[in-house]
Amino acid sequence: MPVYLDHAATTPMRPEAIAAYVDAMGVVGNPSSIHSQGQQAKRMLEEARETVAATLGCDPIEVVFTSGGTESINLAVKGLYWARNAAAVRPRILVPGGEHHATTDTVDWLERAEGARPQWLALDAEGRIVPSPIEAPDETALLTFLAVNNEVGTIQPVRELTDRAREVGVPVHVDAVSAYGHLPIDFAASGADALSVSAHKIGGPAGIGALVLARTSTVVPLIHGGGQQRQVRSGTQDVAAAVAFAVAARAAETERASEAARLSSLRDRLVDGVRAAVPEALLSGPGTASGDRVASNAHFVFPGAQGDSLLFLLDMAGLSVSTGSACTAGIPEPSQVLLAMGRSELDARSALRFTLGRTSTQADVDALIAALPGAYAQAGRAGHAERASRLA
Repeated sequence: MPVYLDHAATTPMRPEAIAAYVDAMGVVGNPSSIHSQGQQAKRMLEEARETVAATLGCDPIEVVFTSGGTESINLAVKGLYWARNAAAVRPRILVPGGEHHATTDTVDWLERAEGARPQWLALDAEGRIVPSPIEAPDETALLTFLAVNNEVGTIQPVRELTDRAREVGVPVHVDAVSAYGHLPIDFAASGADALSVSAHKIGGPAGIGALVLARTSTVVPLIHGGGQQRQVRSGTQDVAAAVAFAVAARAAETERASEAARLSSLRDRLVDGVRAAVPEALLSGPGTASGDRVASNAHFVFPGAQGDSLLFLLDMAGLSVSTGSACTAGIPEPSQVLLAMGRSELDARSALRFTLGRTSTQADVDALIAALPGAYAQAGRAGHAERASRLA
């Protein structure tokens, strides 16, 4: 039986969410139609929105369903940038190094196409964003950052960062895709203007996520049409996916505290086991006892071995792991997170991420620990291939 240790990329869909999805797909009706079947679909959709909102600490009207985390991030970053530049020139975007590609690629596009001026904020050696005064706030469109680093699992000081921005009138987008289901999220108390989540990270279906957008915040939409969701996102809404999303969200929130405790113990077993099996391995990010690391994440650098070589060797042994984000089109490249943390390119090419989820067991962890020494020895003999970096 294969061992799955890549829950940060996607986690298995919950059986109850699958059942709800199938049932809802049997209901006909466009939620924008005014006949009774359309209104039945709308009722299901809005009940799902209420459930998701309850898990995010926001009002239902603030939940804008999207096709997933990437669209939510694009809508927030581009939409806030365009809205902020409508009445004044505000080209600066504050963004930390080591963000998810959905953010960095969006910011790069805005720089090329719209003349945006990114200001890349520093990370410390454990992946924490280094808070700094916001200079030239009148020229700044927004601040965007991860609540939890998707590669090394560092929990960021969300309220401290949003407070600094709010003091000078700069809107904030928080990418909470890697935090959702693992940490409590209270949008109303966060100080953020917008917050992104995705259903497939919590046991819901792929292809649906949400942007939480404060009632008082304005974005320019990416998609134009019927204006179905507050004139922010147009298009016929996927009722069945929303229903399944809501079922997964309710279950994840109900289990969140107990699951965090279980996963913390399992992660510590994994970290201790990796260190014993491969003494050269270096844990990236905060220590497990610090409380600054999400419970599901263990990220290591394996000196002298290429991460993708290790990945393939472990895959051949029946273990699914990753070298980092799954959103890089399957192209191996050095971890931009480790580079932003000040690590060398060799370290950034020698990383593996192990992430746990609700289906993870002690047997899974023990299988990894048993397979690692042989895989590391073989990958070490192969060494590092010389190739140009996409980041160069």
